[in-house]
Amino acid sequence: MLTLSRVFVSGSMIVCQSTALSVSYFSACHCLTYPKKNSPYSAVDSERYSSLVKAVMSSRVSSQTPESLQVEDEHIYGPVVKAQKLSRPEMREPKILHPFLNPEGALTTDESGPPVHIQLNRGKSFAPSVTRILQQTLSTEQLFYLDRWKRRMVAELGEEGFKQYSQSIFKQGKLFHSALEEILMSGVAWTPGTSGTPEHPPDVQGYLQSISHILEDVRAVRAIESTVQHGPLNYLGVVDCVARYRGVLCVIDWKTSEKPKPFLSNTYDNPVQVAAYAGALNADENYEYQVENGLIVVAYKDGSPAHAHRLDSELMSEYWKTWLLRLEEFTEQRANQGSTASAEKK
Repeated sequence: MLTLSRVFVSGSMIVCQSTALSVSYFSACHCLTYPKKNSPYSAVDSERYSSLVKAVMSSRVSSQTPESLQVEDEHIYGPVVKAQKLSRPEMREPKILHPFLNPEGALTTDESGPPVHIQLNRGKSFAPSVTRILQQTLSTEQLFYLDRWKRRMVAELGEEGFKQYSQSIFKQGKLFHSALEEILMSGVAWTPGTSGTPEHPPDVQGYLQSISHILEDVRAVRAIESTVQHGPLNYLGVVDCVARYRGVLCVIDWKTSEKPKPFLSNTYDNPVQVAAYAGALNADENYEYQVENGLIVVAYKDGSPAHAHRLDSELMSEYWKTWLLRLEEFTEQRANQGSTASAEKK
């Protein structure tokens, strides 16, 4: 700028000089107001980054393919064995499908009169009970879990303690059924804790509280603790109750449990037992009606609401087939035992 001032002495120099000063002043102000920012890459080790890029770009791509990898795996680990599709085992059918309902049975609609109560008379019948047949035809899996539960209880309570525990459970069951029989035979709606309600042993108060909401829907009781017998199939049992539950005539089985049983599968052989009772009742001439439905009620000692498991006519038919298979197995066992006993005598 000094050199220009010496060459030009005209007024234009002043203008030029003035312009130069103005530009210099602007540049200086700009530098002071907006300092230059450092680049985010200034801290990068350029040599190391360069060598890394070269290493990546110069690496060879594998020439293996999925096919070659499979061949290599088969060489090392052997060929892959594909799992076969699981096939559900076919349900066995009874050799003779005895009818669940009696085609010649009476179908009276008269529900008046007191409930039937036929006591079991062992002196007049040698037919095996439903309970005995089911106990002697348990599956290997059922026997395993039953034995494991017993061993655990014995380990926890001891032999004598387990015996007392079993007797206590049996006693509570009998007291519970006796209290139920008294309530249902009275024909009066029962509500726990209300005045006029009969007193029951403390051991069953929780169970009765548990089923109180079920009893509200039980009407037209037709049988209580009554014996049923199937003459052609030669077995018998004692039904807990036959009544209408929510308008549907059912064979009702009252059960007690210390553990919750919210699903039908938790009741094990109970549905088979109910179907066996219903089939016997339908074939028994002492009952002038037929029953196609069942109900399993599981009561709890702590008073928590009982679980009610409905068995409609379709389910009852399926469990009836299962019962016929168990009955056939029991009959074959007795026949084999008889043959063995005869052979030993000879």
